[in-house]
Amino acid sequence: MADNSENLDLELWLDKDIILRQNKLKTEFWEILAAVGNSIESKTLLQIHPASRGVKLSKGNDLSGFPYQVLDLIRDFDLNEGLNIRILNWFGHGVFVFVLIGKNHAKAPFRNLFEHNWSFDQSTTPWDYPEILLNGASTNSPVHACLEKSSFYQWHKPIHLTGKIELIKAEILDELNKLFFLLS
Repeated sequence: MADNSENLDLELWLDKDIILRQNKLKTEFWEILAAVGNSIESKTLLQIHPASRGVKLSKGNDLSGFPYQVLDLIRDFDLNEGLNIRILNWFGHGVFVFVLIGKNHAKAPFRNLFEHNWSFDQSTTPWDYPEILLNGASTNSPVHACLEKSSFYQWHKPIHLTGKIELIKAEILDELNKLFFLLS
């Protein structure tokens, strides 16, 4: 990312067009994620997980050097009994849906997730997205020993997007609705 030059890239720094384009894109994705979160009824989340704490949208500027946005649904992060669904929009990398399921959660649909092309994450923490997504710390065919060894159960899946805003919302909601069905 950074070169060893002693000179700053002042041309990039002063390129208003590229900065405005990136900021506009961040705003558009923020609005998409907000619309997705607002379209999901609380009762749906409570039916899946009675301890649901609703929906939260957050953002950051530096996940391995790239901005990111997160839409969390349910928001119970207990590694034994909890459940969280996370949409991660990681600029430069893509949009992914993650489901963190407590090891003792009654509705843990492991076989169904495997059968629907979800990858089981094998990083040391559920939050190490560079390790999971860039370094391949996941598997499409977890074995029993893999599940036993893990201190948490998390699965992820990329969401492939088209360019139109309404289609992007629909693609994210479609993936969430499929997951809601598996968790019901």
